[in-house]
Amino acid sequence: MIPEAPSQVVAAPQMVRASSAARALNLIGDRWTLLTLYAAFMGQTRFDGFVKLTGMARSLLVDRLGRLETAGVLEKRPYQERPVRHGYHLTAMGKDLYDAALMILRWETRWHYDETSPSHRIRHATCGEPLVAELVCKACERPVEARDVELVPGPGAGLEPAPRARLQRRSTAEAAQPLTPMLERSIAVLGDRWTAHLLAACFYGRRRFNDLQAELGAATNILADRLARLTALGMLEKRLYQARPERWEYRLTEEARDLFPLIVALMAWGDRWLSGEAGPPEVLIHKPCGSPLETKARCETCHGAVDVKSTRLPA
Repeated sequence: MIPEAPSQVVAAPQMVRASSAARALNLIGDRWTLLTLYAAFMGQTRFDGFVKLTGMARSLLVDRLGRLETAGVLEKRPYQERPVRHGYHLTAMGKDLYDAALMILRWETRWHYDETSPSHRIRHATCGEPLVAELVCKACERPVEARDVELVPGPGAGLEPAPRARLQRRSTAEAAQPLTPMLERSIAVLGDRWTAHLLAACFYGRRRFNDLQAELGAATNILADRLARLTALGMLEKRLYQARPERWEYRLTEEARDLFPLIVALMAWGDRWLSGEAGPPEVLIHKPCGSPLETKARCETCHGAVDVKSTRLPA
């Protein structure tokens, strides 16, 4: 008799705290997805236009367009019959990322302004001034800052499997360069899923290695690499909290704290589109007015509303 082969043991997935911001970053938090979305918001709809603006390899662009289409962020529409050609257009779900896109541009123009980048010279059509968008509380109109917000469990609170590791390494993802330098600083910070998740975890108050690892479900080597990377970029500051043996904690710098409105915008987007029937896993309370935080984008100069229709690119 042939002995029965032992059954294969499948390790249970590591569980992490459910988070709408983390779900959003799982979907859009890599270099090439961010560039694809950037091109879409800049008005590109055709494949060759995406290639020209982003410098992406065609095979890579096919992959990212397919991912965004599957997720419901983009949709294909035919614009030619013979041969059949399709354009890629933002859906309602995709257009709803506009506040997050504005917060990326806000951070870029405040910390890494580049006059050669068209996106850094967007103007607010209402007042005619260069646009610096800000995210404010709808209830009290105060700008959103990390110190003014408290995180409490929502109806969908709980644990969910940690995101699976992707086959593409960070070094591979950074090997190619786009044709233009748009969003390079943001992509250095946000264009890798683990780096973006790490920043979000720091906003949740996690500072020490073990706490960050428990929050993220990241392998030790991945977490150590991303901590070193964000420290080198000036986004995190190491502080010694124990001498023997040496133990360090990681605190957000001023530049990093200025990304908080982006995390809030991504969290709100994830609440609307990725929560499912369970509802948002977390709720932000705006302490100055005591209300659950609902936000809107406005122009920092005139305080007028900012949306796709009220912004214009330089001629």
